[in-house]
Amino acid sequence: MNIIPLRIALAQVNMTVGDLEGNAKIILAMMQQAHTAGAHIVCFPELALTGYPPEDLLLKPGFVNANLCKLDELVAASHTLRGLTAVIGFVDRKQDIYNAAAVVHEGSLVGVYHKHYLPNYGVFDENRYFQVGQQAPIFLIHGVHVGINICEDIWYATGPMTSQAHAGAEVIININGSPYHAGKGQARAEMLSTRAYDNGLIVVYLNIVGGQDELVFDGESMVFNEQGQLIARAKQFCTDLLIVDLDTASVFRSRLHDPRRRKERLQVTANEVPIVPVTTCPLPTLAANNHVVLGAPQRIEPQMERLQEIYSALVLGTGDYARKTGFKQVVIGLSGGIDSSLTATIAVDALGAENVLGVLMPSGYSSQGSKTDAITLAENLGIHYLVVPIEETFRASLGMLRPVLGDDDLGLAAENLQSRIRGNIMMAISNKLGPLVLTTGNKSEMATGYTTLYGDMAGGFAVLKDVLKTLVYELCHYRNSIGEKALIPQQVIDKPPSAELRPGQKDTDSLPPYNELDPILKAYVEDDRSFEEMLAMGFEGKTVERIMRLVDLSEYKRRQAPPGVKITPRAFGRDRRLPIINRYREVL
Repeated sequence: MNIIPLRIALAQVNMTVGDLEGNAKIILAMMQQAHTAGAHIVCFPELALTGYPPEDLLLKPGFVNANLCKLDELVAASHTLRGLTAVIGFVDRKQDIYNAAAVVHEGSLVGVYHKHYLPNYGVFDENRYFQVGQQAPIFLIHGVHVGINICEDIWYATGPMTSQAHAGAEVIININGSPYHAGKGQARAEMLSTRAYDNGLIVVYLNIVGGQDELVFDGESMVFNEQGQLIARAKQFCTDLLIVDLDTASVFRSRLHDPRRRKERLQVTANEVPIVPVTTCPLPTLAANNHVVLGAPQRIEPQMERLQEIYSALVLGTGDYARKTGFKQVVIGLSGGIDSSLTATIAVDALGAENVLGVLMPSGYSSQGSKTDAITLAENLGIHYLVVPIEETFRASLGMLRPVLGDDDLGLAAENLQSRIRGNIMMAISNKLGPLVLTTGNKSEMATGYTTLYGDMAGGFAVLKDVLKTLVYELCHYRNSIGEKALIPQQVIDKPPSAELRPGQKDTDSLPPYNELDPILKAYVEDDRSFEEMLAMGFEGKTVERIMRLVDLSEYKRRQAPPGVKITPRAFGRDRRLPIINRYREVL
């Protein structure tokens, strides 16, 4: 029995999908850093080598082979890192391909774990790519029985983790690519605590961090002891190397008082849970173990509150999308409204003020207050801004279209024409100067179709795509509360929202007030509530019917929208896949 703690390093890294060379360099650098810190084990997230999720890159044999070659290079490089075992997420290839974890020690690939449970819901499509794993090996590392599994494998009360626990695992390392949505961290923590307590072992949960297309990964890697108590937690939304000393002797002491383990162990076959020796060397003495002290407190980073967490997700997702797609700068249309103000503020926090360009495009309908508010915002943020009036172009366009559309009031066509002129200006600036266009529409607008195709929807990334309008206001108040001064002018927050495409226009001319609209959208879009259920929730029938119709008819617009950061359990895009041609309507 060991009385010396097992030192483990959780490498919470930000990888880029497809960048095998860059990802391998990050992994090797973290291995070296963990070795210097005296770690016995360093673990890396799910599919860390390829980046997560690699999607249809997995259908390319060359990509799979290249990932295996990079793993071979890492195995060879580990030869000099004496005493260190690395757990690395990669794609394995046998007769099929597997979502796998490699166990690497001193120049050798000691073993491989294949993921058992392949999620195929929400944003996940793993059954499309991978074969299911069959074994749940335990790795004997410095006398400690360590079970390794991947992401979904730990979410089930019965499965590979339970088999590993029954076979004597004292520590479970669970490597993850778990996307963020608001509130998920608490659910994860409760589940992990339960798994640790129910199985009487230490659970090491490692998550990836960073943005990938519409997904953002929050990190927040955690360790729970055999009592289900949180003993360590990494930072949220940033790279981190969390060093934790595990008192594995306490697991043994706890199990002496639980005779159920003896019967449970008889239920596990050696073929199902083979024991793979990694190193037979005992743990170093305390003096040689980088001053490890049994029972010393571990690092537990504070957990963010709700708005801080959501805002951080938007900043990280926006910044990583720009950086990883090769854009150094972004450009945003500044209307003086609340959505463009929040989008610009997030962009500055993500990329720096020097990399954000604002463009004011006033028309004859733009109020003086909106123009002033947009300039005040730009000055508060410290960004460069341009003023490109559209009135002359708008009038010329109306004249050009008169022979085709007639002399009558063009109504909505004229309103959308202004938006499309602005879209043209933004894309021309992008083409000439090179910045990525960030669109400013929010989830409430995307849901109801209160957007203009090829107008305000024109751009490369939709920062607020999954943010309901009421949450936009909350995030503006939050951001104003944390700086030395309020960045978003109070008059922007206070004034009634308007597209300013016709005289006296307000959003409430076309939509219910957002405090009425957003709860209906959450019920219908995110929770799949029926008409009858929404009536039972207290919503007014005609309003619900109207909103359901707007949501259903606007699918064609959403399909043409740019990607945006996912921050709810049900975002538009990969989460919610409805046909555009769709005649089903719920009987009302």
